[in-house]
Amino acid sequence: MSRVSPAVRSLLCKPCSSQWRMTPAICSSPAWLKPSHQSVRRLATPAAMPSASKENIGVYCNPTHDLWVKESGPSVDEVRSGQALKEGEVTIAIKSTGICGSDIHFWKHGRIGPMVVEHDHILGHESAGEVIAVHPSVKTLEVGDRVAVEPSQICNKCEPCLTGRYNGCLEMRFMSTPPVDGLLRRYVNHSAICCHKIGDMSYEDGAMLEPLSVSLAGMARANISLGDPILICGAGPIGLMTLLGCAAAGAEPIVITDIDQGRLDMAKKICPRVKTYKVQAGVSMEDAGAQISELAGAPLATALECSGVESSIAAAIYSVKFGGKVFVIGVGKPDMQFPFMRLSTQEIDLQFQYRYANTWPRAIRLVQSGVINMKDLVTHRFSLEDAVKAFETTASSAKTGAIKVLIQSEI
Repeated sequence: MSRVSPAVRSLLCKPCSSQWRMTPAICSSPAWLKPSHQSVRRLATPAAMPSASKENIGVYCNPTHDLWVKESGPSVDEVRSGQALKEGEVTIAIKSTGICGSDIHFWKHGRIGPMVVEHDHILGHESAGEVIAVHPSVKTLEVGDRVAVEPSQICNKCEPCLTGRYNGCLEMRFMSTPPVDGLLRRYVNHSAICCHKIGDMSYEDGAMLEPLSVSLAGMARANISLGDPILICGAGPIGLMTLLGCAAAGAEPIVITDIDQGRLDMAKKICPRVKTYKVQAGVSMEDAGAQISELAGAPLATALECSGVESSIAAAIYSVKFGGKVFVIGVGKPDMQFPFMRLSTQEIDLQFQYRYANTWPRAIRLVQSGVINMKDLVTHRFSLEDAVKAFETTASSAKTGAIKVLIQSEI
């Protein structure tokens, strides 16, 4: 049940009010109104909720690489009644969702490493929306709150959770990672502790807090500091958000690489002082590293690798100075080869990242204050009903010029 106004609460019969079930004004307390000592899912009252007028639909893929939009859960009747809400949950009307590279991988390839699509599977994990129902156990959110959805569902019991590194939760259920369905739906029930208030921030910015969190987590672990000479490999959405973050942090100089000139042009647009390097076919990783280092004009201390491509990681290793660091944010194939002796003889640290933890409040502050502005990164927008076209546009980014594609929904 959603929380109710004093006027509605006055209609509750006193013997039953501890259960917060809606009752007639005159009540003889029949059996169904009496308090239960069993575990009960408390129901949402329509009086406290915005109208959910459209059926719930979601964006699905499967092991045979089909992609389609069809009916999903919770149903609109469950949304209106609140019957599907569990303790600690809220119902969110999803308003904006970004398409991530991992969504494309699950659709096109059916897997990312050990995470395999084995059944019909709902995609999406970059979302923001409006809270439209609240379980009575939730005290931190109200109906009408605008929230960004952190897609992690954690146990809060294991060592990673208890030590603040919940991205390594031993019982992690991450939305859109098989077998857990994702957020590309009209309505979603989700843990309130993973729904972050965004105030008057746009839902588009709210959706992009997720990829921004990836970048912020990488920057924090790589210890990016004021005046650090930085290389960013890959000018996709994560690379460009990392560029925005490093620029805001005062890194200088900054070099960014990509194979796509259009993406390098976008990098120059959002950060005029960045130096761009277009990766050319046939250039060895040693030569590429030397050219990048020369372009920087200063020994590069850290490379933030955002593509996950083996040759790009190798070029980054050849770009940084003795005692430098290559920090891999991107996700790539399960097995790769690296220039081991370069790492060894130059004492270069090679580090990796898995998602993020404790980044959302920081991301919200940066966007709300205007320190980071991601708006230029949105190149395409589609309705939820046109999600297949949105995915096709993202997958064909070399032709379409897509950087961040957003899918929007109305309730």
